[in-house]
Amino acid sequence: MNWVFYSLIMFIASVGLYLAVRLASIRGVKSSFSNLAMFLVPLCIFLVIALKDPSQLHISTVHLLMIIGIAVFFAFTGNTTSLRAIERAPNPGYSLVLSKTYVVFTTIVALTIFGEEFNVRKLIAIGLIVVFAGSIMLSGSSSNENSDKGDRSWIALSLYSFFAWGMLSLSSKYLFSHGVSTMAFLVYLYLIVTLCIGIAFWRQLKFRELQRSSWMLFLVIGIASAAFNLGQFEAIRLAPNVGYVNAINAGSIATVTLLAARLFNDDINRTKLIGVGGVTLGLVLLLI
Repeated sequence: MNWVFYSLIMFIASVGLYLAVRLASIRGVKSSFSNLAMFLVPLCIFLVIALKDPSQLHISTVHLLMIIGIAVFFAFTGNTTSLRAIERAPNPGYSLVLSKTYVVFTTIVALTIFGEEFNVRKLIAIGLIVVFAGSIMLSGSSSNENSDKGDRSWIALSLYSFFAWGMLSLSSKYLFSHGVSTMAFLVYLYLIVTLCIGIAFWRQLKFRELQRSSWMLFLVIGIASAAFNLGQFEAIRLAPNVGYVNAINAGSIATVTLLAARLFNDDINRTKLIGVGGVTLGLVLLLI
């Protein structure tokens, strides 16, 4: 299985994950629960997989310390700000446009530092994804009553996620290139982030407040998160340039935007539909 296969798993799981997060927000589930679901459930899944071959969890002290820093400053903080941005944005796709277009940043850095593959066709493909994804966010809101939801703070929150996720992607590539296995990275990363969430939000995590339907959403969010991250980091490990994987990740926001409008009556208009088409074209050009 190559990086394209894992990228497609990431793409599909990303759509399911963010739609489930949006639904949880609509139903009044606190973002702290969604945040916990995105790490606690995958941690359990990754531990079960890793324990079949415990030797893959052996890493150096230096690499472990690096993962702790990555977990706190990039994974935990980036995910927390992203969830808050999704809650406050008029459409979850808009916040994801800003946070997921770190593809340009990671592509250039990967090319410069890691000396990874790059060519003109893929440059055009990434450009299409970024430009048309931006048009989804920058075009005027429709007359839909939901278009005024939230406030402008989602933009700043999304920008922090942009930086955090970009650094998370590049840091993982560095560790993989130095012999750290994907499963070791995921297990230690998710263990640290789950502890951070528990410490930061323990007063808010009143599980008795969750209804039965919310528990189902909790599991759906967690399973989708596990599939998304396993696909993402396996693709990053195998891809000729980490930016290609991030471009596909960014492209998933087009599908999220369309389905959120369809399922939840979120903000959408003609210009945004053109943006979705442009993103799709960029993805096709990147993968062929």
